[in-house]
Amino acid sequence: QVQLVESGGGLVQPGGSLRLSCVASGRIFNINAMGWYRQAPGKQRELVADIISGGGTNYADSVKGRFTISRDNTKNTVYLQMNSLKPEDTAVYSCNVRYADLVGTLHDYRGQGIQVTVSS
Repeated sequence: QVQLVESGGGLVQPGGSLRLSCVASGRIFNINAMGWYRQAPGKQRELVADIISGGGTNYADSVKGRFTISRDNTKNTVYLQMNSLKPEDTAVYSCNVRYADLVGTLHDYRGQGIQVTVSS
C-alpha cells in the first residue's frame, strides 16, 4: 500500500502564493519521480511539474517562471511553490509518485487531489 498526503491548497487572491506539499509513505522502495498534475472543470488533466530523483525538473509552459517544484528525498516529500497565481490556475491539484517496489517494478500512484482556487 502507498499513501500520499497532500496539503497546502485553498483560496488565494490573484497574484498571491500557495505552497503545496505531498508526503509519500508505504511500500515504496525507491522513488523515481514525483510531480503534480491539475485538472480544471471542463478541462483535461495536465502535468504541472515533476522532479526526478537526480533533481531534474519539468514544467508546463503555463507555469514556468511562477511555480517551483522541489523535493526532500529524506522525507519522501515533494513541494510546489506557486507564486503570481492567476485565476486560470484554479484546479484540483494532485500529487503523483513513480516508485519501484522491492523487486524493481515501477509503479505510478496519484493522490486524491487538493483544491486550489484563485479568485478575488
